[in-house]
Amino acid sequence: MKIPFPEFEQFINETILKRGLQYFKKGHVNDPEEIEPGEYEAIVEGSEDYTVRIKIKNDVIIENVCTCPYDMGPVCKHVAALIFYLQQEQLNIKVKAEKGGTETKKPAQRKTVADQVNEILEKLSVEELKAIISERCSRDRNFRQLLMANYAHLIMPDSKSLYAKQIVAILKSLSGRHGFIEYSDSRVLGLLIESFVERAGSQVEQGNYKTALNIASAVLEEMTTALQFADDSNGDIGGCINQAIEVLDSVANSPIPEELRYELLQYCLNAFSKGLFKGWDWHFIMLDMACRLVKNADESKQIHTLLDTIKPSGKSWDWDFQKAQQIRALLIRKTEGEEEAARYMEQNITNADFRKEVIEKAISEKNYSKAIALAEDGIIYDSKESPGYLDYWYDYLLKVAILQNDRENIVKYAHQQFISANREKKYYFDLLKKHIAPGNWETFINQIIDEISKKDYWSGNSLIPRIYIWEEKWDELLKIVKQNVSLNNLESYEKYLIKDYAEEISGLYQIAILEYMENKVGRDHYQNACRYLRKMIKMGARDKADAVIVQLRTLYPKRKALMEELQKV
Repeated sequence: MKIPFPEFEQFINETILKRGLQYFKKGHVNDPEEIEPGEYEAIVEGSEDYTVRIKIKNDVIIENVCTCPYDMGPVCKHVAALIFYLQQEQLNIKVKAEKGGTETKKPAQRKTVADQVNEILEKLSVEELKAIISERCSRDRNFRQLLMANYAHLIMPDSKSLYAKQIVAILKSLSGRHGFIEYSDSRVLGLLIESFVERAGSQVEQGNYKTALNIASAVLEEMTTALQFADDSNGDIGGCINQAIEVLDSVANSPIPEELRYELLQYCLNAFSKGLFKGWDWHFIMLDMACRLVKNADESKQIHTLLDTIKPSGKSWDWDFQKAQQIRALLIRKTEGEEEAARYMEQNITNADFRKEVIEKAISEKNYSKAIALAEDGIIYDSKESPGYLDYWYDYLLKVAILQNDRENIVKYAHQQFISANREKKYYFDLLKKHIAPGNWETFINQIIDEISKKDYWSGNSLIPRIYIWEEKWDELLKIVKQNVSLNNLESYEKYLIKDYAEEISGLYQIAILEYMENKVGRDHYQNACRYLRKMIKMGARDKADAVIVQLRTLYPKRKALMEELQKV
């Protein structure tokens, strides 16, 4: 969750904010340091001492991590306490002084920890550094594992098992007593494994493809296993897996020796046949990569044999079978040529991706009758089981009609898509307006509006206002807004109406704010209501805004937070 640093209070749960503020005021934020520019770390006292780290870039908190077990939201009270510490001058708040003591002030700006560490390292001799690292390794298991993870290759033969053992050791060190990696530890895990993947990427750049393959395959396998016993809510583990796949892909696309090409090909085939990644997207990525590595008929046959094991499920949405068909088409295109691939796709035209490709080829070759037949067949085939594809087929019919300058069908299919397609509507609207005679346009658009009004169509309520906006029918738009008075509606359409209907819009805001406050509590809702009050004042409706404030004070006098926010208007 990204949080604007100056407005952090608007983005954090009110209860968390209050507790964080209490922790800060009681002096529980200890040893705050700027590790690197914009990256801060502190120890925050709670039921235990917790390490908190936040990273700020361009006045936005882009990352926050705490070692506490809190997992009910993106920000805990310890993180909030550190934010209050960093913002104490702007907010004019201070740590409460001990009895007889003085208030603790935020220390003056100083060198970052990274700068200080670099200075110290420059002054230490090689022997002193060796002694420090050796002593730290002997007493700190995590440090020892991190050192081995990054540099064991310097003393041991390079192999996948070498990196796999190091990753497993890290996983064990972060697992709790029940063998589960909690949310906060998953963040730490992601950072540790990222160093593996970065090294694999650098090995590709240096041409050390074998080492890159060993590291990336170890990360891919062990981190996929880790997903079964870790909370990856933030996507740190999944991110490492994606990076590892990118490394494998880079190796596959590099000028690697024949021996390594064959090894990577067999790795992909074995991973698929053994189901190492079954249930995940990268299960089929293995076969896709294998297709790009294949060089002869025997290798191609191995892939075809694996694809033959994937049978149609009989369900309308059969992702595995359709993906297998797509990979087979890729394989045929590479090994047998474009003509055979085209024949295979036409034989399996019920695969929507194949239908799209064949239609687009027919259009590019100006074989419009074939394109029309395939699109119309798609409408029939998908109308019951896969209606989401119908937009594609109608769009192809519309495209052909435009290419043939067929006015009747342009209007027919643009009308169809304007009413029914789950697409941006303005394109179809402009086509209709271009091809309907000006003298008939008013009648035509009124019929469209009537059709939408009668149709049980989920987006009708938003489509009709857009028509009035495109046609600049502001009286009609105002009627629509009055039929459904809400803050969201008013904000959406205010910019079109404010010039001519400022009085009416400010009056509707009065109604909407009072209705909104009937069932909304909490400071975030109060701040939202006050935002609209300030909007009314900018419109020149100060008297109406004041009237709403008086009503809110009368209706909800016990809502202290609301009274505080109204005071700021």
